[in-house]
Amino acid sequence: MAKLAAKRLNCFYLETGSFYRALTFEILRRKINFRDGQELASFLSEIKIKFDWDGEEVKIYLNGEDVSQNLRLPAVDRIVSFVSEIKEVRTRMVKWQREIAQGRNVIGEGRDIGSVVFPDANLKVFVTCDLMERARRRRKELMEKGISIGLMAIMKNLKKRDRIDSLREISPLIRVPEAIYIDTTRLTIEEEVDLLIELIRRI
Repeated sequence: MAKLAAKRLNCFYLETGSFYRALTFEILRRKINFRDGQELASFLSEIKIKFDWDGEEVKIYLNGEDVSQNLRLPAVDRIVSFVSEIKEVRTRMVKWQREIAQGRNVIGEGRDIGSVVFPDANLKVFVTCDLMERARRRRKELMEKGISIGLMAIMKNLKKRDRIDSLREISPLIRVPEAIYIDTTRLTIEEEVDLLIELIRRI
């Protein structure tokens, strides 16, 4: 929804979850013990993340390498919430996200986008959806990328991530009081985008 709205309004799209997924992928690839503070700190000091958006595709680069196609791997899904709850990781990510957004008209998407990353945003929207419908949409997205996984497994993972992200001490998933609540369960993607654009144009 946010990505398509950004394209139609010629804004820069920023999806914060991709940062954590890219970092998680690299942790898995290098076999980093992210529970070890010293090892994690050394790893973070070596990493440079670039987020690119050309109006069509989101690209995430780690030290110059495009890792965009690896963000939705099941292995990444399994531990991304655990990596994301680490204070040092979130501090570094928020710094990068703010630097990338500097001087741009941004439509951002993420679990702490309005509460932590951009607390002074002109518009905040809290988007929700029925768990089963979210799982169906995720499965469709994965299948389009050639990744096959059962619907029940996706539901279980989504539910687990929601619980972890909502209960974590650092930057939990919350709805800030000023955020407009939107339930997209029964909306088509076109209806979702139209609604978001209407809200943006009211600012």
